[in-house]
Amino acid sequence: VVFGYGSLIFKPPPHTIGRTVGYIKGYARRFAQSSNDHRGTPAKPGRVATLVCASQWHSLISDEDAPEGDIVWGVAWTIDPTKSQEVRQYLDDREKFGYTPQSVNIYQHDEQGNEMVAIEDALIYVGLPDNEAFVGPSNSLQELAEYIYSCEGPSGRNDDYVLKLANACRNLSTDVQDSHLFTLERLLLELRRKEGAQVSLIHGQDQRQNMVRIHQIAAQ
Repeated sequence: VVFGYGSLIFKPPPHTIGRTVGYIKGYARRFAQSSNDHRGTPAKPGRVATLVCASQWHSLISDEDAPEGDIVWGVAWTIDPTKSQEVRQYLDDREKFGYTPQSVNIYQHDEQGNEMVAIEDALIYVGLPDNEAFVGPSNSLQELAEYIYSCEGPSGRNDDYVLKLANACRNLSTDVQDSHLFTLERLLLELRRKEGAQVSLIHGQDQRQNMVRIHQIAAQ
C-alpha cells in the first residue's frame, strides 16, 4: 500500500486494486520541494508538495499552528501483490529526486466518529530537509503563491498542479482540512483573476485604439 499526498492522489500508480481515503499524523504537506523536471526548469525550478515531519517543519518556521493539527489527507493505493516489486521500482524512480521512502499508519474515523487505524505501515515518500531539492519555507504564502504562479515546466504550469491538488483533496471527503493548501489555492486564484482583469483591460485599450485609428483613416 502506498499513500499519495500529492499528484498520486489524482494520478495513481499502475496496478492498483484498491483505494482508501484517510490521513496520516505528525506530518505537514508543504510546497517546499523544488521541481526542475516537471513543474519548473533548471533555470527556475517550480515547487511541488512534499511531506515534512511536523516537528522538523515547526523548527524551520514559527508560523501559526494549522487549525486541523499536524495531519495530512490523501489516498492509500493498494497494489496488486503480483506487481508490487514492479510498482515499487516505478515509484522509487519517480520519486528519486529528493524523496525518501518511509512507512506510516493511515487513519480514518469509524461510524461513531472515533479515530482508528485503517492501514498499518503504508509506504510514503518524504522530502527530508537535508535533501538537495528541499528549499524550505517561504517568507509568506503570498510570496510562495507569486513564485509558483510564475513557474512552468515540461508537465505544465506550476499553479495548475497546486490547484488540481487542492481540488482533488477537497473531493476526498467532507472532513478534509488543509489550511496551508487551501489558502495557497485562494491566493493563486486571486492572481489568476487579477491577470485576467489586466488582460481584459489591455484588450479593451487595444480595441479603443483601433477604433480611434479607424476613425482617423476614415476622416482622411
